[in-house]
Amino acid sequence: MRHFILSIFILFTFSGFCQVSQLNKSSLSIETIMQDPAKWIGTSPDDISWSEDGAKIYFQWNPEQDTLESLFAYDLATKEIEKVSLDEKKTLPGRRGNYNSDKTKKVYTRNGNLFLLDCKSGKEKQLTAWLERVSSPEFVLDDSKIAFTKDNNLFTIDPETGLITQLTNFVSGNEKKEQPSSEQAKWLEQQQKELFVVLQEREAKSKARENREEAEKAAEPLKIYTGSKFLSDVSLSPTGNYISYSLYERASNAKATSVTHHVTESGYTEEKNARSKVGSPQASVEMGIFDVKNNKLITIDKTQIPGLKDLPEYLSDYPERMPKEGEEVEDREVNLMGPVWNETEDMAVVVALSHDNKDRWIMLLDPATGDLELLDRQRDEAWIGGPGIGGWGMSTGDIGWMPDGESVWFHSEESGYSHLYAVNCKTKKKTTLTEGEFEVSEASISNDKKSFYFIANKLHPGVTHFYKMPVWGGKLTQITSLEGGNEVTLSPDEKYLAIRHSEANKPWELYLQENKAGAEAEQLTNSTTDAFNKYNWRIPEFITFNAADGAEVHARLYRPESPEQNGPAVIFVHGAGYLQNAHKWWSSYFREYQFHNILVDNGYTVLDIDYRGSAGYGRDWRTGIYRWMGGLDLSDQVDGAKLLTDKYNVSPERIGIYGGSYGGFITLMALFNEPETFTAGAALRSVTDWAHYNHGYTANILNTPVQDSIAYAKSSPINFAEGLQGNLLMCHGMVDDNVQFQDIVRLTQRLIELGKENWELAVYPVEAHGFVEPSSWTDEYKRIFKLFEENLK
Repeated sequence: MRHFILSIFILFTFSGFCQVSQLNKSSLSIETIMQDPAKWIGTSPDDISWSEDGAKIYFQWNPEQDTLESLFAYDLATKEIEKVSLDEKKTLPGRRGNYNSDKTKKVYTRNGNLFLLDCKSGKEKQLTAWLERVSSPEFVLDDSKIAFTKDNNLFTIDPETGLITQLTNFVSGNEKKEQPSSEQAKWLEQQQKELFVVLQEREAKSKARENREEAEKAAEPLKIYTGSKFLSDVSLSPTGNYISYSLYERASNAKATSVTHHVTESGYTEEKNARSKVGSPQASVEMGIFDVKNNKLITIDKTQIPGLKDLPEYLSDYPERMPKEGEEVEDREVNLMGPVWNETEDMAVVVALSHDNKDRWIMLLDPATGDLELLDRQRDEAWIGGPGIGGWGMSTGDIGWMPDGESVWFHSEESGYSHLYAVNCKTKKKTTLTEGEFEVSEASISNDKKSFYFIANKLHPGVTHFYKMPVWGGKLTQITSLEGGNEVTLSPDEKYLAIRHSEANKPWELYLQENKAGAEAEQLTNSTTDAFNKYNWRIPEFITFNAADGAEVHARLYRPESPEQNGPAVIFVHGAGYLQNAHKWWSSYFREYQFHNILVDNGYTVLDIDYRGSAGYGRDWRTGIYRWMGGLDLSDQVDGAKLLTDKYNVSPERIGIYGGSYGGFITLMALFNEPETFTAGAALRSVTDWAHYNHGYTANILNTPVQDSIAYAKSSPINFAEGLQGNLLMCHGMVDDNVQFQDIVRLTQRLIELGKENWELAVYPVEAHGFVEPSSWTDEYKRIFKLFEENLK
């Protein structure tokens, strides 16, 4: 009987999917668009680099639909693209590495060993042949030597003589100290020496031998014990006088989660460790300096950083936790990153980030003393972030030295947008290098030190171009001209640009252009398949609308050619929160883009909104979700729905919503808190309770559950499940180690206890956060299409 009921259920589900497939009026099928994208769409060129002489562009590609991508090369002289053979690939210079000051030589690693390339002759010299791997090679000491790390220690090699010198002696664990002898033992030992001449003579010989050996022994670097801490970022100052290093102390009592795998090779369930939850103890970082000449250690004192006792504004919502008058306030925890050494002097800058994510300090470091001096402080009562700034982890952000040798350039959102600034380390004068209502990223200084190159969305938030600017600021010269997204890799001599370009309906392709404003870009690759090209992929309308609070919201709009009066509509909510999707380049949500074309073919209007919290629109937009996820980011969806009904002939009773990850979270908040607006929704791999997500992302936006319970209470969908009225589909991978399966299980139990009936849960046993298997993608999107067909049509 049980097998009979199960057969009926399977037959009913399969029948439902078949009916949905029959209702699909598009020439595209869900099975087609969810198949392996390499076979259906094609593989775009990626991982672009140049040969050292600028004669070839190398890139990963797969036009022949092999099992794996391969290395290809475009020859500028012959204008031909050829696949690089395995034998040739083995002889190619390393594509990653570091140059000497005049860029005539390059050092890199291959298979764990060290190589030196003469860039003019193309001759390569192998410097090491060890089983142990070396890493992080760079030129030091006026380019006379090459520094590298091996087994967590720093070495130099003289490329002319081959002489290798060990500069550090880091030792894990703690120094073993001899236990002091008891008074009784000391007395007996002294008596023996006084009684027996032979013992006195032997002791004298032993000491003399030790003294001679010590005098004859070559100087050794000081042993530096690291205890249980993890050693990282070992680097040598330009003169070789100082060595900096960082010690990471793992968080104690940070309980890790685990993920259960049910479909395994062994046939047994297997547990795999995963991340901890927000609010768990965090790792700390300390920075040390080894004075090579004086053989001494300096640990950087973080208490030199100003403002460590400054409290965040949100604490005013918790008056009982505010310090009383005269009460001592503890210093906030801070991590030090860097240092970034000056190219010629023993001078460096370090970047400090507070654990509460409210402050970023750029500090000048004197390695001789360990003294820190403030160059720039960035404070954000929401959280530090933005292009080139970091804020999601332990990173210095994009930062470097200016050509004058005494100023440092960096990014700041001081103006409301991420821009370039420079500060003089001696005078402390700060100079604004770029300004305007746009964002700058991927900045670098030209070979001749006269210009900056960078990417910016100056013309439109959804269009990126490559710009050149005088190094101390001035007129921006736009080099690229193709509208959409442009990713640029400069040739070594900076005469040409290798451009990865895409448009909203055209995947990424490789182009070549002279490094001149207005020069024509030549397309080098054609990667899409004939089958993919047969369909007339839509260019969405790029629109703006005003939110209820007056903010201008950017979105993509997809409309049928002849929409029905009071027709259906679907709002798509992109994931990640801090991500941009209403742009004019090829979306990383390419499956969803194709699905939107199917929806439009079936009479739906589709709206894709860059809601509050999205990337590309400056600081205020980025932090618009602070302490209330499900606030302005949700109201932007509601305002988008109103736009659809007011302007685009959509029925207010026929609006659905869907999205994954953060988009799944917003979908849940929409159905729980705005049931009069949304009739149905599909929440995929959704965060249901932010107290169960990771620390790095969540603590930036909501602080921690213990510190800011108000923010978590109003931001977590599980607290609002009682408001569900529309039809809800939830889909989740069971081995998701990001938004873990526990999240959706807890919400499921909540819905059961509330007696809700208009929901269903589809689980995917072998899928993590980002689905891999075409069968899983197909099943998921058939369910989404079925949900909308049954509830919005």
